[in-house]
Amino acid sequence: MYGNDNWINSYLDAILDAGKGAGSGSGGGGAGGGGDRPSLLLRERGHFSPARYFVEEVITGYDETDLYKTWSRANAMRSPQERNTRLENMTWRIWNLARKKKEVEDAKRLKRRLETEKPRTDATAEMSEDLFEGEKGEDAGDASVAYGDSSAGNTPRISAVDKLYIVLISLHGLVRGENLELGRDSDTSGQVKYVVELAKALSSCPGVYRVDLLTRQILAPNYDRGYGEPSETLVPTSFKNLKQERGENSGAYITRIPFGPKDKYLAKEHLWPYVQEFVDGALSHIVHMSKIIGEEIGCGHPMWPAVIHGHYASAGVAAALISGALNVHMVFTGHFLGKDKLEGLLKQGRQTREEINMTYKIMRRIEAEELSLDASEIVIASTRQEIEEQWNLYDGFEVMLARKLRARVKRGANCYGRYMPRMVIIPPGVEFGHMIHEFDMEGEEDSHSPASEDPPIWSEIMRFFTNPRKPLILAVARPYPEKNITTLVKAFGECRPLRELANLTLIMGNREAISKMSNMSAAVLTSVLTLIDEYDLYGQVAYPKHHKHSEVLDIYRLAARTKGAFVNVAYFEQFGVTLIEAAMHGLPVIATKNGAPVEIHQVLDNGLLVDPHDQHAIADALYKLLSDKQLWSRCRENGLKNIHRFSWPEHCKNYLSRILTLSPRYPAFPGNEDQIKAPIKGRKCIIVIAVDSASKKDLVCIIKNSIEATRKETLSGSTGFVLSTSLTMSEIHSLLISAGMAPTDFVAFICNSGSDLFYPSRAGDSPSTSRVTFALDRTYQSHIEYRWGGEGLRKYLVKWASSIVERRGRTEKQVIFEDAEHSSTCCFAFRVVNPNYLPPLKELQKLMRIQSLRCHALYNHSATRLSVIPIHASRSQALRYLSVRWGIELRNVVILVGESGDSDYEELFGGLHKTIVLKGEFNTPANRIHTVRRYPLQDVIALDCSNIIGVEGCSTDVLTPTLKTLGIPTK
Repeated sequence: MYGNDNWINSYLDAILDAGKGAGSGSGGGGAGGGGDRPSLLLRERGHFSPARYFVEEVITGYDETDLYKTWSRANAMRSPQERNTRLENMTWRIWNLARKKKEVEDAKRLKRRLETEKPRTDATAEMSEDLFEGEKGEDAGDASVAYGDSSAGNTPRISAVDKLYIVLISLHGLVRGENLELGRDSDTSGQVKYVVELAKALSSCPGVYRVDLLTRQILAPNYDRGYGEPSETLVPTSFKNLKQERGENSGAYITRIPFGPKDKYLAKEHLWPYVQEFVDGALSHIVHMSKIIGEEIGCGHPMWPAVIHGHYASAGVAAALISGALNVHMVFTGHFLGKDKLEGLLKQGRQTREEINMTYKIMRRIEAEELSLDASEIVIASTRQEIEEQWNLYDGFEVMLARKLRARVKRGANCYGRYMPRMVIIPPGVEFGHMIHEFDMEGEEDSHSPASEDPPIWSEIMRFFTNPRKPLILAVARPYPEKNITTLVKAFGECRPLRELANLTLIMGNREAISKMSNMSAAVLTSVLTLIDEYDLYGQVAYPKHHKHSEVLDIYRLAARTKGAFVNVAYFEQFGVTLIEAAMHGLPVIATKNGAPVEIHQVLDNGLLVDPHDQHAIADALYKLLSDKQLWSRCRENGLKNIHRFSWPEHCKNYLSRILTLSPRYPAFPGNEDQIKAPIKGRKCIIVIAVDSASKKDLVCIIKNSIEATRKETLSGSTGFVLSTSLTMSEIHSLLISAGMAPTDFVAFICNSGSDLFYPSRAGDSPSTSRVTFALDRTYQSHIEYRWGGEGLRKYLVKWASSIVERRGRTEKQVIFEDAEHSSTCCFAFRVVNPNYLPPLKELQKLMRIQSLRCHALYNHSATRLSVIPIHASRSQALRYLSVRWGIELRNVVILVGESGDSDYEELFGGLHKTIVLKGEFNTPANRIHTVRRYPLQDVIALDCSNIIGVEGCSTDVLTPTLKTLGIPTK
């Protein structure tokens, strides 16, 4: 105990300071009456006190005033023995407080988990009830069955005749083909490098005709002009010098779609309100390119994409909407998942859930990842750990249920409408064009040609060192707390034998000045420099300010040439492409034992794994690896021998084999055999009436005034009207007839919240004697039926509805009933007799996902009706379908909405179309049920967008000039 006085005193001093702060706060009164917390302010300024942090962040929430009193008495003790006895007692009490807090947190976490697991258990039990005897044991250890990867052991042959068109989407960061500015900001990171190299690699494969990497066009000042170029050709990576005849538009391209503010670079957290605008622009590009490719290869029809592959949550939403509009397969790669990030941030205890959401828009991101699970055919993970520990946190995926569903699919059994995407493990690839030279392989430093010069970055690093010939310990990581760079510096600084043996190089991105960096990065870098000064590591640590992306490979070569090692001690590593790159250059590695490096190590066996929280273990591992030459050589040889497992050719082979096993989906647009007659064809402008907040009487008034405002253009056939509503076709017909209106005033009806699409027409020669018929667009129905739960979903919903009751004393009254009259093939309607007892929509959506029932649930008619429709159906998606099928420019579409609406109201705003918000007394107040969502409305709608206009009233005097302002011809 006597030897621990220093650390005990530091913690108890912190208690003393905390006690003083509490006292002054209660007496003097800061804002809110709680007093200031100076240690938190100090931490922000870079003077972080671990002791004070422990007291304030770990123990806070429990009564420690008693500890403060005890410490005050102990401080006054003159007898060392009595003082230390009291200190020992206090130490145990501190430990006990921390343990109690952890127990409470664990109990809360367990409660939340049980609430989620119960419906999952019910679904799993239902799937288990009629499995064949012996099937459970047969599939239990089969990873391909567990994750739904049916292509394992059955890889189809990839040939040049397949002519695949593949679309990749990655929205954030600075994306270009060469000289990537990795580390310039937090969004321009490994994902950017990954998607660019993937596009190049795929375009070099036989059978792949074109790869489009879609991203954001950036015209902001202080950014290279290349980011504003609409298209950039990528130089492909050649596999086996592949030669094949290709057309003018074949190969790999970066295609930049303009969306969001034109003159502003946006971080990924601020892209959400503009995703639908990207979707509309991307859809236009894909349709155009599909037609060109079809003509180029002579197939006589558009060559639609084989897959739309979204990278990261925002691109996942975009891919889901595009794939749904075109009826093609979606693939998703999450990269760094939102739930995992949220859990990590909450454990740190520095921010509340609300603060985290405000900073990272984390709830919108998680919802986007859930939607990506709903819509994806394949989800690509880097490791097994990503599937079992990260994706398993989501409502829409559960390993055991995925295994059971896959087993049933294999034997053709009924899945009761349930579906789980196929999880496949495909590690990222690396470019082998920069493999180490022979002199690097043998470690013969002086055997290279005298004419060759050392790369400039070598001298830039070597200038830091007093003895540059020592082995070089290399770390390549951005200056973020989770990368744990400070622990590495401490491990190096406190181990004298290691300092005498090696040098340390920290490649921490590019910077102009610390003062210009983000607060988080600046704090980490300041801490690193402080530690270098504290341990007097000058001449032993390099931390260059600048490097080019292409020079990173030269830095690996330098470390290998000095017989050094690569180190990655992040608290958690999602994958760690740098570990693969290091192995490719003959560098043994020391890596974190948390995350993907464990699986990489199992394949490469080229180093040691360590606990990233244990700086002594880090130092010991580095010293052992660098001092034991036989171990170093063995790790080097193992890495070089096994590195081919992480090559781009291997990655693409696995990737394409999965795509080619997908069951075909056929987009049906003009040129197909369906010869439906639709009055919408040839219209230049479309006005969509989607006012949900008005009564039927006011809705009729809005319709009449809108038609009157554009009567001249309507009669000429250049402008058409579409009614978009949650009403059924029968209800719409009755409404129009009772109001003395002709259904043929409209060119299309989007009914049942977007699950049905009808075109009106007259049967007969004379308008006075002919009757109006409504043609159902069965092609649209075939698009949205994908993954529709059908009868299995309906039965579950009926069972769920019976459990929603109004309790009054001892009596219970059911409030939701099946409404067969207003249901259709792709819409299950339920009547709500008391909206006040409805569960929030997000809870119903969560329940459906836990049950693996992929659908959209909507409250409409002022929450008196519940509609459940297919995952790819919505009013906004129906509009996109109409634009593609009938060649309508979405820029020439105007949507009229009220001040509130059904629970899909927000989807009617984003995109290239214009939106007019009709304000006035005719708007009924929004039901409370619409306001309960997982994320704020402003996270998905840019209310200050120039495409959104608010007007008072709905008269022709108001609508005529407004439509004219938006470029719509009027009377």
